[in-house]
Amino acid sequence: MKTKSSHFFNLQDSAFKYLLIGLSLLVVALFATIAYVLIDRSSYAVINNGAQFLLGTIWDVSREVYGAAPAILGTVVSASLAVLLAIPVSLGISIYFTEYAPRRARFYLSIFVDLLAAIPSVIYGIWGLWIIAPLIKVYVQQPIIGVIGWIPLFSGPAYGISISLATFVLTIMVIPIITSLSTELLSRTPMSLKEGMNSLGATKWETVRHVGLPFARLGTFAAIILGLGRAFGETMAVTMVIGNSYQWPFTTSSLFSPATTITSKIASELYEAFSTLQLSSLLELSLALLVISLAINITSRVIINRISKRGFS
Repeated sequence: MKTKSSHFFNLQDSAFKYLLIGLSLLVVALFATIAYVLIDRSSYAVINNGAQFLLGTIWDVSREVYGAAPAILGTVVSASLAVLLAIPVSLGISIYFTEYAPRRARFYLSIFVDLLAAIPSVIYGIWGLWIIAPLIKVYVQQPIIGVIGWIPLFSGPAYGISISLATFVLTIMVIPIITSLSTELLSRTPMSLKEGMNSLGATKWETVRHVGLPFARLGTFAAIILGLGRAFGETMAVTMVIGNSYQWPFTTSSLFSPATTITSKIASELYEAFSTLQLSSLLELSLALLVISLAINITSRVIINRISKRGFS
């Protein structure tokens, strides 16, 4: 026989359950609202631009010709290269933190990693524009052009501000995200597994390679995707250092040339858009970025599910 107190607790449990369901649906509603607004406001451009929007290489406001290929390719290349460069650095820092660093060094280094994640993007942009751009032009781009400038990917001239500089800045911004999550995951490796490897005479590196990294691989992959999302969505820092040239890679494929991204194009033109088609085309760029991000997240979720089914090995 149910008492009044048990009935009261059941009501509390049901109320809490439906509250959590409502909060979960709120996330779905927010995403649906954003998607609806972008689709609605960009529909005029979708109708007028057609498939030429995704394939076109010209963005001419005076002629009302809008092609998004340079911005899309600049976004994909800069974000992907930044994450590829950040992965070994981040994992190296994480392994050092969990296996080799003394407790005091781990404490102070973790503070600096957290501070890197907390620095506003505009500070990264100023730092990259005023400090790194002249250095990378003189000490990186010009020497490389002098040695292997015959390769189109590294051909000149050296501009300083370029897609390579944007990639470097994005790498610095992505490293603390992947590092923090990877360190947390590696530190949770069961001690019994580590001790088992040590009893077999394994070195620290062998223990990390055969136990730590496989144990944390799902979370590490999720951290990489999170870093990729940060790189895709970064606006201010990229706008300040990439050069905002709407030509790459169709006039030059060099990584030392100025380029543009979806976010930098929107940031530099949105508040100056004077025609309905221009504004709608910028919102269509936003929709394209949303679709790309959604595709990446769905793909990563499929990969994570397949990895998790294989189990720990």
